[in-house]
Amino acid sequence: MKFDLDTAWKDTTGLMSRNLGLLAVIAGVFIFLPNAGIAIALPEMGNLEDAQASGNFDAMMAAINDLYASYWWVFLILALIQGAGLLAMLALVRRRANPTVGEALSTGAKSVPSYVGAQLLQTALIAIAVTLLVGLGAVTGLRALAVLGAVIAFVVVCYIVTKLSLAAPVIAIEGELNPIKALQRSWSLTAGNSLRLFFFYLLLIVAFIVLSTVISLVLGLIFALAGEQAALLGEAVISGLLSAAMIVVTACVLAAAHTQFNRLKAAPLPPTNN
Repeated sequence: MKFDLDTAWKDTTGLMSRNLGLLAVIAGVFIFLPNAGIAIALPEMGNLEDAQASGNFDAMMAAINDLYASYWWVFLILALIQGAGLLAMLALVRRRANPTVGEALSTGAKSVPSYVGAQLLQTALIAIAVTLLVGLGAVTGLRALAVLGAVIAFVVVCYIVTKLSLAAPVIAIEGELNPIKALQRSWSLTAGNSLRLFFFYLLLIVAFIVLSTVISLVLGLIFALAGEQAALLGEAVISGLLSAAMIVVTACVLAAAHTQFNRLKAAPLPPTNN
């Protein structure tokens, strides 16, 4: 049986509508406030936004490098907080025992080390694959092979990320705290449906980019009309809101996909004609 994109989206929207109030509370505390706070507190964020607005790629990369070099520890803490929030949302929407918000937060907090371990292992796997594929093409000195290696590396990265994308719900919903087993479980669940799952993610990412761009432009213009300080505050608020919305949707998408894959694995095989 195949992964059904329409069913996954209906399950996603159902989870959001049934749990929107509680998800909004968690997203507000773990996603919106930290992101908006960082945008307001770090003056270098303004330099990054100016570089992005200029359209100069080198200036933008320099601003990003300077920002992370100076405040890497802030972004590390932010990533841990957001990871705990994501795991808490997953536990909230799909734990069979219907946990309270407090129980979901407790699950999220205790699952963070496993989630971080899984992310580090995934990053290491991607780094090895990219290094081998891009490095082999670069060693030959042939531009065509280097470009081909980069293209293949991009495809491999997309494949790995898709195959391992269900590690978070495996950890938060199934309670698997061994990061290696969580990754193995994700790989097994997505077997035979990786391409369908990738296109489901891709469609959602494209839709979110378009929608968030429009929202940022419209709200950014409204705040800009109120003055420079209002514009800075508005950018922080917009960034926090979009980040919170993204994590809420991500949690529901992952939970819906995880549930459908569990149903597919549990479904009996169709009879065969001998």
